[in-house]
Amino acid sequence: MKNRLRDRVALVTGASSGIGEATALALAEQGAKVAIAARRKDRLEQLAGKLTELGAEPLLLVADLVRETEAQRIVREAEAHYGRLDILVNNAGVMYLEPVAEADLPRWRSMLELNVLSLIASTQAALAGMRARGDGHIVNVASVAGRVANPGSAAYAATKFGVVGFSEALRREVYKDNIRVSVIEPGMVDTELREHIAHAASQRAVNLRAGEMRQLQAEDIADAILFCVTRPDYVCINEVLMRPTDQER
Repeated sequence: MKNRLRDRVALVTGASSGIGEATALALAEQGAKVAIAARRKDRLEQLAGKLTELGAEPLLLVADLVRETEAQRIVREAEAHYGRLDILVNNAGVMYLEPVAEADLPRWRSMLELNVLSLIASTQAALAGMRARGDGHIVNVASVAGRVANPGSAAYAATKFGVVGFSEALRREVYKDNIRVSVIEPGMVDTELREHIAHAASQRAVNLRAGEMRQLQAEDIADAILFCVTRPDYVCINEVLMRPTDQER
């Protein structure tokens, strides 16, 4: 089936690569208009070209979402440009892994701000319009680390447990407004996320683990998100927990 999202407007954060890029394309292929947000303008421009070919009428929003004001701004600009926002995909995030005893606290603080507070700020900004229309869908990308906390991932797990908890509480606040909330919890995905790990031993360990399995691809996560947002409006997929077949925990 094609055009299941015709006349729908979506905003995808962290859209310059990986899951965000794949999700923007998947939504566009189903007829959605798509706003894309990230820091890297050149990567957004490349993606916008592909989205234009699909008829998605892309809006580029260059933003550093560590700042909550930027997270709010992109929602306002998407709504102003298209006249509405139906689907918000909060995907932007980082993964900084290191033992607690050796933690770089400023680095962890920025991760908490991006992975949790920015997601909350974008969501909050989108709620007024969705409530006024009695329709909307918030999709939050968490992680299997929001279910299982492993050594070396304490702060990252804290952010993803936070996203899962926030998403469920939000769902219970807004379901009567016909706003749906879905949280996606992928296991090991073949993206550039691990490249940002500054703690050398932690990066080596996670790359070794990833190399021992057939990793999920960004398109697999995009497919899960697309499944959630194309259900009939009386169906809300609350959580999708997905791992590579080879991943134990």
